[in-house]
Amino acid sequence: MKDCNQCGKCCIKYGGGDLSATKEEIDLWEIFNPEIFKFVKNNEIWFDPKSGVSLKTCPFLYIAPKKDPSAPNMYTCSIYLDRPEDCRHYPSLVAEMIRDECEMIEVIDLENTKKAQVTLDILMSDSRPPSNS
Repeated sequence: MKDCNQCGKCCIKYGGGDLSATKEEIDLWEIFNPEIFKFVKNNEIWFDPKSGVSLKTCPFLYIAPKKDPSAPNMYTCSIYLDRPEDCRHYPSLVAEMIRDECEMIEVIDLENTKKAQVTLDILMSDSRPPSNS
């Protein structure tokens, strides 16, 4: 399994209405990160602060600056340290990665998905609560 190359597929696919944040996260944003909280509406995330319309993409996902204009886009999260748990825990299963065409997957991972899952669990151990690792 390769390291994440910041292709953004997961954030683009799930960055709209497919994410949720816990009540605790939302409460903390309200107190400590009003720039994040302004995109919350009725305890759901990501809504346009002016219109209240649900956003199709995460408002905190940006294309990283390129040194070479022909290089593929790499994405960055401007709230990475304060991102929702949904983001922190993804990917949790190799099957999700395959379904979502994650670029971390290698041919060898497809040949032995159980071993790949063990590798993924190790890679993600710092992002998941103790009960999931």
